[in-house]
Amino acid sequence: MRGMPFFYKETFGIRITVRPVYLREQSHPTRGYFLFAYFVRIENVGPMAARLVWRRWLIHDDVNDGEDSIVEGDGVVGQQPLILSGNVHEYQSSCQLRSPRGYMEGHYRFVRPDGSTFDAQIPRFTLHADDVSGLYS
Repeated sequence: MRGMPFFYKETFGIRITVRPVYLREQSHPTRGYFLFAYFVRIENVGPMAARLVWRRWLIHDDVNDGEDSIVEGDGVVGQQPLILSGNVHEYQSSCQLRSPRGYMEGHYRFVRPDGSTFDAQIPRFTLHADDVSGLYS
């Protein structure tokens, strides 16, 4: 399992870092099944606590001429973490593509203790399966 680069973005005092990894052993390229894990670190570098309450992902798969799908929902992996100033929340998840290449991006909706809301941008990060170039031309 070879790691890919880190991608990060800071919005309103929330720094989001993502590291995607191609899961070669769990993928089946000849069947159009490419599995990626991604590790997310959410740091509150601002002065106020914030609760992550909602997410929106755009997942782009390069299959055919490109296919996009949207995933929305409450929190992340079943949680709506309250991230205090100076604290971190980390989680991991996965994504399946039908081609060896694609990307993901999106945003998290946060609520501050005073009730104000804001969206923190999730940086676009690339999903790239290595060593499959002979299968797709």
